Amino acid sequence: MLDDAPMPTRTLGRTGRTVSAIGLGTWQLGGDWGDVPEADAHAVLDASAAAGVTLFDTADVYGDGRSERLIGAWLAANPDSGVTVATKMGRREAQVPANYVLSNFRTWTERSRRNLGVQTLDLVQLHCPPTAVFEDDAVYDALDTLVAEGAIAAYGVSVEETSQALAAIARPHVASVQIILNAFRLKPLDEVLPAAEAAGVGILARVPLASGLLSGRYDERTEFGADDHRSYNRHGEAFDQGETFSGVDYEAGVAAARRFSALVAAEGPEGVTPAQAAIAWVAQLPGVTSVIPGARSVAQARSNAGAGAVPALGEAFDAGVRAIYDDSFRGALHERW
Repeated sequence: MLDDAPMPTRTLGRTGRTVSAIGLGTWQLGGDWGDVPEADAHAVLDASAAAGVTLFDTADVYGDGRSERLIGAWLAANPDSGVTVATKMGRREAQVPANYVLSNFRTWTERSRRNLGVQTLDLVQLHCPPTAVFEDDAVYDALDTLVAEGAIAAYGVSVEETSQALAAIARPHVASVQIILNAFRLKPLDEVLPAAEAAGVGILARVPLASGLLSGRYDERTEFGADDHRSYNRHGEAFDQGETFSGVDYEAGVAAARRFSALVAAEGPEGVTPAQAAIAWVAQLPGVTSVIPGARSVAQARSNAGAGAVPALGEAFDAGVRAIYDDSFRGALHERW
């Protein structure tokens, strides 16, 4: 069993805020993973905070604002929580460069402020915009205007591709980059993590369990609900394919997850589950600020937060992760994202 070590904390890039090494992603509380009743969502937020989580990540489109509103109600009931809320904007309109302008930014952030019940948003991230947006000086000027006006305290980006992350890191006021990073998606280790660490930019690692594959709970016969993106977006039918199972072929992912579970049993600390080991491995990478797994239940929220207490996994474990990736995914994924 894991001990009762306190949750590690880190500085969230150029925001200067201190946040937990394990955060909470709240896409599940909005939608696209099946229904989560409101009482259950509040219980997940309560359990996460009680376990030391001080970073909630959301977006204005999760459940058309449901996730933000749930967090807003929780913040109102817990005014001294010390939780930092990172939200996102940019997917309420067509994802074309012409829509990433100050007037839309004002509209979107005003909506998020209402949903969350705050005057100033802690951190707003552009929500996986087109590549051209990352190269547009006017976009960053508009974001700087929102900071000057007090609508947002800081801004960052959420990306699909490592090239987008590197473009954002080079900008002087980008506080953080959110990127898919897990044992099945290692490309960010090549350039993104070193560049972010050198620039003082925070890294938020999303999809740390490859949409649950790395928990080891799924097999070839597992079925997901019709309203779950793991059913309807396996080939990128609704949004970027990389958001679902990290873009890996499902059957190949199940096979690789079995190898990962065996690695945890052989090289992981006693009592650590595959899911906790997967989250901890990402959290222990140099340059990672916080890992933001999602949770649909109190038990899952507590287990995820427990990954913060996992001791250093060591060189043999790291080598095993890289061997699984090289054997199973490098050829298919490494140059894609």
